[in-house]
Amino acid sequence: MGKLKSLPALIGATLVIVGVLYIAFHFIFLDLFVDLWWFQSLKLEAYFWLKLLYRFFLSGAVTLAFFTIFFLHFWIASGFLGLNPPDEVRHDAAKRRKFQSFANTFMSGSAKVYTPISLILAIFIAIPFYTQWETSLLYFFGADSGVSETVYGKDVSFYMLFYPTYQLIQQELLTTAILIFGMVTALYWLEHTLIPNQRKEYPLGAKIHLTLLIGFVVAFVVWGFMLQRFALLYNGSHEPVFYGPGFVELRYQLPLIWLAVGTFLATALSASLYIFSPKHRIKTPFILSLSAFLFALALPNIEFIPQIIQRYIVNPNPVKAEKPFIQHNINATLDAYKLRNIKQMDVSINLNAAKDIETWGTQKRFENIPVWDREFIIDSYRQLQEIRPYYRFRSVDEDRYFVLDHTRQVNISAREINISKLPLEAQNWENIHLRYTHGYGAVVTPAAQDADKPQVWYLRDLNMSSEVGFNVKHPDIYYGQEQFDYAIVPNNLDVVGIAGTDPSLTEAYHGKGGIPIPSYFRKALFALYLKDEKIFFSSNISTESKLKIFRNINERVNKLTPFLHLDKDPYLVMTNDRFYWMMDTYTLSDKYPVSKPMDDDFQEGKQHFNYIRNSVKVVVDAFDGDVDFYIADNKDPIIQAYSNAYPSLFKQLEDMPAELRQHLRYPRDLYYVQMQIYAKYHQNSPELFYEQAETWQFANVRDKAVMPYYQTMDFGNCNDSEEFVLIDPMTPVNRSNLSMIGIAGTLDSKTCGTDYQPNITVYKFGKEVQVNGPAQIEALTQQVPEISAQFTLWGQSGSVVEMGRMVILPMGNTVLYVQPIYIASTKNKMPELTRVIVSIGNETVMDKTLSGAFDKLKQIFIKNAEVSINSETRQTPASTPN
Repeated sequence: MGKLKSLPALIGATLVIVGVLYIAFHFIFLDLFVDLWWFQSLKLEAYFWLKLLYRFFLSGAVTLAFFTIFFLHFWIASGFLGLNPPDEVRHDAAKRRKFQSFANTFMSGSAKVYTPISLILAIFIAIPFYTQWETSLLYFFGADSGVSETVYGKDVSFYMLFYPTYQLIQQELLTTAILIFGMVTALYWLEHTLIPNQRKEYPLGAKIHLTLLIGFVVAFVVWGFMLQRFALLYNGSHEPVFYGPGFVELRYQLPLIWLAVGTFLATALSASLYIFSPKHRIKTPFILSLSAFLFALALPNIEFIPQIIQRYIVNPNPVKAEKPFIQHNINATLDAYKLRNIKQMDVSINLNAAKDIETWGTQKRFENIPVWDREFIIDSYRQLQEIRPYYRFRSVDEDRYFVLDHTRQVNISAREINISKLPLEAQNWENIHLRYTHGYGAVVTPAAQDADKPQVWYLRDLNMSSEVGFNVKHPDIYYGQEQFDYAIVPNNLDVVGIAGTDPSLTEAYHGKGGIPIPSYFRKALFALYLKDEKIFFSSNISTESKLKIFRNINERVNKLTPFLHLDKDPYLVMTNDRFYWMMDTYTLSDKYPVSKPMDDDFQEGKQHFNYIRNSVKVVVDAFDGDVDFYIADNKDPIIQAYSNAYPSLFKQLEDMPAELRQHLRYPRDLYYVQMQIYAKYHQNSPELFYEQAETWQFANVRDKAVMPYYQTMDFGNCNDSEEFVLIDPMTPVNRSNLSMIGIAGTLDSKTCGTDYQPNITVYKFGKEVQVNGPAQIEALTQQVPEISAQFTLWGQSGSVVEMGRMVILPMGNTVLYVQPIYIASTKNKMPELTRVIVSIGNETVMDKTLSGAFDKLKQIFIKNAEVSINSETRQTPASTPN
């Protein structure tokens, strides 16, 4: 009968155990196994174990430390009872045993009570460390950067690497000290009250214990005040004028923090003397120090005092009062966004551009002016080169390759797999995961081309034909920008006809990427992990098959290194062997002292930061899926800390294969962020910065900002070598004329070698001659009768006229503007390059070729010069004979 009664309890306990084991296996061990195998397939097993070790070691060590702190203080408190039972208890054996049992509950038996309490409190206190363990990692592996901020003189690494951890530790230790002091005080009181006939005075050990606990509370509060000084460096109340602490913060609020520290210490000392000195208890020192402390705390919250300072001291003399603090902001912001070493060149404009046209207008330069925008040419790629319904061109990248006789700028796009356009009945499990597993090849076209001619192709079609020498041994693209599902290759299916008719194109997968599936055990685990039983029961999966997961390159890199922020524009690189994806990644911080913060979008969404470095270049093998991380900025303290923590993960940029290193470029997202900041902070003296008379903005045309664009050009820096650079034109705020052209490149102009040397040059125009901006050039274009009439004629024939991105380049002592014109049918969106508009100064012409447009402009400037000379001759009076 007893066994039957215990049966439900046994069944319940069994179900609970099974449930716990299932949850532990499914949500912990299964993910752990698959992650381990995935990291092994990438040859990053050491990195996997290091991450796991750091996470659980730091979390476990913190929990153990706090458990020890709590338990130690409870155990100490249980030892100072001062038991003193009455005589009737001492002489009565039964009462004596009862009293001893009661006392043991507080003393020798305290571990049973305090152990679970200490563990629960420790876990509660350590929770923030579990979620911020990577912040702690920076603390342990970080080092000084060698750059000091100018307010307190501390190294900037203190703020970016150590300060967040100090804040966390201070808060948690203060909370712990307050909890322990309160609970131990209550424990002493309860022990003293519940046990009868105890001495009225607490033992000396208890008093010392409580004094130490008060000391800890005081120390952590003082530490909090000290850290509060650094919070002043992130003050935004002076914006939009400047960011950071000003006169009020450093001349009024900072002294108040020091006053609060002094008065708090005085209060703590006088309170301790009053409590623990029964013979000399004087309330006056305690009351005075407490009043002073409360006054020091209240003063920062009294708004009228800083308002009076601001109104009567700062506002009448803003530049004089705030000058050093504005300079702090300028210096810090230029350092934080790496804008210190910008080379600035003043350009004087020559109104007669005939000489510049003659020296600059060579065929070599014409072959690199990008008249095909990637936003327009992708429609041609999709209609002419997707070829099969399961292929898709997702985006177009710009790059440069040595073609024919020199380096030329090209547009390149990967032909990735996307089966959404297949018939629904073909979108089944076997096709999705075993047959249509990868994209194939890419297309490459020159960025420059003459109008009204067929599109030139450097690489096209599924047989990857090329007339310029391009050849790719393994054109399969298993990893890319599409939202790929998992794939299992090689397998037992016949996939003839998917990639092409050539049998060599349909051979089984020979790459090294993917997780091996050598046994039914792994098949079962993968079926559970991916929640798909077909993996286990499919007979087409062999022991040679490999599981390929996380095939989207952004997801892949983010899973490996979530602490890196991804650029929005990965780009494809072609080698003789295979395709690679190159990705720029950033380290960000919002703790750089006194630097202006901003928000911007990256792959993972909007980020708030005031420090950015393009610290790591990532290379993803589109065939195998291997991922390599190369440090591009060794001076970045954040990436150095991660490199110290994970030495097996990062490589030096010099170790990148030369065929990939020659395709490194200045990141578009970084340049956009830098120019947003530099538009204001190039005014690097407090007086100019306060006036804001020279503030710039991105050039606008048709109510859209002209974003930085890539250009391959010989700028005369390195022996006629072409540079692949980013161009960014800027205008004055609320004006349309051009103020400067910013050029960001990677060529080391001193050595002219292949070393990656990011740099920015600003061509700044004087105020004596107006330089037209893109909006003004478009307005002038509309005023040319021949161009306006041609636009009208095209529009009447049922076509849509599109004006492409305007290319703006410094050209000697003048500025060149090139704008492609496209025509597309209203029914067919595939555009055709039909004309090129070229402008210099106030002269604008339209032609089918750049060379033809240059010839026209040259004749115009020569004619204008002759007219000007004749006019001056007629106006000069004849000399009178003697």
